[in-house]
Amino acid sequence: MIYMDLNMVKEKIEKYVLQAAYAGPDVIVEDTMLFKEGYFDSMGFIMLLSFIDEEFGIKVSDDELLEENFESINAITEFIFRKLN
Repeated sequence: MIYMDLNMVKEKIEKYVLQAAYAGPDVIVEDTMLFKEGYFDSMGFIMLLSFIDEEFGIKVSDDELLEENFESINAITEFIFRKLN
């Protein structure tokens, strides 16, 4: 597997989130609360999990489906980086 540093992971997540939420980088920043602020809903979450699987080869287990792992670009990035390393 190709090694990815934290910035590479964050770039991929940020690009995906901005496309999926139809928002620009001036609206959603690294610590924007994606679900609480209404950018993602349950369907958006399922699509995010699918993206994580396809892009990073990570299957998210039931016990990892915690809000703190997916609440922002930073949280998603840190979760994926932990799983990759």
